[in-house]
Amino acid sequence: MGVFGTGYVNARLEKETPIFNKQRIDFAPPEKINSLVVSSNQLCMSLGKDTLLRIDLGKPDEPNQVELGRKDEAKVYKMFLDHTGSHLLIALNTSECLYLNRSVQKVRALSRWKGHLIESVGWNKFLGSETNTGPILVGTSQGQIYEAEISVSEGSLFSTNPDQYFRQVYTLEEESGPAPVCCLEIERGLEGKFFIIATTRKRLFQFVGKVPEGTEQQGFSSIFAVHADHLPSFREFPANLGFSEIAFYTPKLRSNPRSFAWMMGNGVLYGTLDYSRPDSILSDERVWVYPPDIDITVNKPISIVLTQFHFLLLLPDRVKAVCTLNGQVVFQDLFLEKFGLLTRMIKDPTVQQIWIHTEKVVFRYHVQRESRDVWKMYMNMNKFDLAKEYCKDRPECLDIVLAKEAEHCFQNKRYLDSAKCYALTQNYFEEIALKFIEAKQEEALMEFLIKKLSNLKPSEKTQTTLLTTWLTELYLNWLGILQGDPSQRNLYLDTREKFRTFLSSPKNKDCLFNNRASIYELLASHGDTEHMVYFAVIMQDYERVVAHHCQHDEYDEALNVLSRHRDEKLFYKFSPVLIQHIPKKVVDAWISMGSRLDARNLIPALVNYSQSASTQQINEAIRYMEFCVYQLEETQQAIHNYLLSLYALCRPDSLLSYLEQAGTNPNRIHYDLKYALRLCAEHGHHRACVHIYKVMELYEEAVDLALQVDVDLAKSCADLPEDDEELRKKLWLKIARHVVQEEKDVKKAMACLSSCALLKIEDVLPFFPDFVTIDHFKEAICNSLEDYNKHIEELKREMEEATQSAKRIREDIQEMRNKYGSVEPQEKCAACDFPLLNRPFYLFLCGHMFHYDCLLQAVFPNLPAYKQAKLEDLQKKLAATSQPSKSHHRPKDADTISLGKGQQSREQIKSDIDDIVAAECVYCGELMIRSIDKPFIDPQKYEEEMQSWL
Repeated sequence: MGVFGTGYVNARLEKETPIFNKQRIDFAPPEKINSLVVSSNQLCMSLGKDTLLRIDLGKPDEPNQVELGRKDEAKVYKMFLDHTGSHLLIALNTSECLYLNRSVQKVRALSRWKGHLIESVGWNKFLGSETNTGPILVGTSQGQIYEAEISVSEGSLFSTNPDQYFRQVYTLEEESGPAPVCCLEIERGLEGKFFIIATTRKRLFQFVGKVPEGTEQQGFSSIFAVHADHLPSFREFPANLGFSEIAFYTPKLRSNPRSFAWMMGNGVLYGTLDYSRPDSILSDERVWVYPPDIDITVNKPISIVLTQFHFLLLLPDRVKAVCTLNGQVVFQDLFLEKFGLLTRMIKDPTVQQIWIHTEKVVFRYHVQRESRDVWKMYMNMNKFDLAKEYCKDRPECLDIVLAKEAEHCFQNKRYLDSAKCYALTQNYFEEIALKFIEAKQEEALMEFLIKKLSNLKPSEKTQTTLLTTWLTELYLNWLGILQGDPSQRNLYLDTREKFRTFLSSPKNKDCLFNNRASIYELLASHGDTEHMVYFAVIMQDYERVVAHHCQHDEYDEALNVLSRHRDEKLFYKFSPVLIQHIPKKVVDAWISMGSRLDARNLIPALVNYSQSASTQQINEAIRYMEFCVYQLEETQQAIHNYLLSLYALCRPDSLLSYLEQAGTNPNRIHYDLKYALRLCAEHGHHRACVHIYKVMELYEEAVDLALQVDVDLAKSCADLPEDDEELRKKLWLKIARHVVQEEKDVKKAMACLSSCALLKIEDVLPFFPDFVTIDHFKEAICNSLEDYNKHIEELKREMEEATQSAKRIREDIQEMRNKYGSVEPQEKCAACDFPLLNRPFYLFLCGHMFHYDCLLQAVFPNLPAYKQAKLEDLQKKLAATSQPSKSHHRPKDADTISLGKGQQSREQIKSDIDDIVAAECVYCGELMIRSIDKPFIDPQKYEEEMQSWL
């Protein structure tokens, strides 16, 4: 079957039940059936001479029997039932007429109607109700048309005569004189216009006119009055059955009929009703002539009914159904002789049921899916739109119609229309494609493929791929042919637009994307670079687009694509090429991208571009690097180093400004100091080197290099090491030596002395040559000697002050040796408030007295950590020493005897402890001042103290 298969090759059309399905009614009438009428599911049947049977078909088990109450020999001639099933008129062969309303049981005679044999009634479907017929038309056997109205009062029924009026409005005539009025039909068209159809045995009349507004209750007299002096329009046929009958088809309840069928002498006149026409509503008329098996002298048709697509003729022994589309007999039903001759056929317009009766049997036809084969008939008539309309829910039939339409269009050389239809069919794809190829109809083939592609499902990926590739090839071939023909310029532009629409179609996007390599190959093989670029843009393959522009030296276009789509990777890839040709625009594009670009990835392009050392080229590189540094505030070392290299190469002034702006804090500098130093040295930028040396705190090197440039610069460097006087002096000596030895300028050398207070004349003198006379620095020497004299005097004064201070201290010490204090027995410790003399104690000059252990406890927490450690160590040593002997005759220096190797004497340890503990009074000394911010109550014991006060 190939890739593109058919879905309906083996499909079998369903077995259909008959359109007209006959059913015999289970009813055995006690007497023969004279007449039968049906409307709105209400059936009325005349039985025998005097019985009327009414059946509500919704409740068939509850028939209602009414007696006509006639004692004479009168028989029922015809019965007429209105569209609501409420009003029943019974015409008797005695030229009388009876009336029966559905809601009553008693038949009433219509006195005004007496003397007229009623042949037809035209019911008023617009004003009629269940109790009032409204103005109606009545046709008689003498050709007269009367207007009448029947009304049933709501109070007591028939308290008044039901026939309100009965007046003649017109007389129908044939060439021989008045003729029976076989049928009457009243319809209302547009703008309140009424159409009245009346038939005789071989004529069909139309009365057209308007009823003045508000006078519709007054009837149709005004319409007939117009034709009082001249005949209305009519159709006439020569043959005569002795009667005629017209049937109408109404598609739905309370709507106007849409078609008619008039059974007359030589056939059936069939047509549609067009209410927009001014004088006649009959349209599309055609005559179906009776076939040879119908002899109007022997078995002439009795009745006719019309359905949507058929009219049924009742013959004495059979029913024929003829299709109104093609005039062919599609159904024939033969009745058995035992049922008797068929008498009449009628249709209930509301439920679309057809009734047939003989004198003793009733049949009913159900019309089931009448339109089932209509599609086939329309198809055979080449009315394909209608055929598709009637089989749109039957795909197997629709496929047949489409195939037939496609073949019809192909035979008539309407190839594009044929292609559209073929694309919707399930026929073999390969067969159809070959058909167009053999006919050399490439445009139609493309249309077929496009339609076929649009109907494929998303799951049919292989078919989609094949079609898209084939269509691309066809489009390219067609465009190539048209492009070389100037006379086909408009067609070329139209085809190009279609091709672009095809390439950009969202439905084809995934398929084209997955097979873009094949599409590119096709485009390349045809040399269609224009559409290659267009396709690449659709596929968002901007790399290919930019590469194409670059290959064709379209650098501005390439940059426009890059700027429009802002893809960083593409900028990195193509910038080395573009910057060689349009440097300024490229740098502008980089700047517009801002922080989206990583400048480190662009440095290779800039380096390659600026290798020629052209100032203009380097300026563009500097412009972008400055944007990165100053606008984007980049901190990457590579960027700063590259900017330094560009400055060193082309802009030394900017180099120094950049370095100074970067500052001297190494932690905040983003360039590599060693690289910058080497770079500046290579290019001879000494001032920049000096600045870098200062940042690196290599002050000696900075001064040495600065002396080659500017002495003032060297001086500024010499003052930088503020915390190292020795280094500063050394640097200034370098400057002085340079001034003396290199510049041989004694005045400048002297100026150095005045600039730095650390230098003396004697430091500078060795630098001067021997032949320099003393006159040059006589003043400096004098100044230096004066300074020395001043310094000596200050030292003398300080020595005298020190001597006086030492003398006063010796006197104070001597006085202190003789100082004493008395302690009374009742004196108490200032800390613990216990008697003082119980334990060792201290007495201070301020008068405070403390036990040794109390003072130790107060002082220890406030001592520095190192003194606390030292005090603990001394206490351990004191405890380790043995107690002194109690003998009064111990040697004089017993306490000074060494207690062991490397150990202090007990007295020395006690003295050291006293120096720490009793250095000052704990209440009057500096310790009390330092504890001013200490709380009186320990925060950790605050709660306990609070509880003690409660």
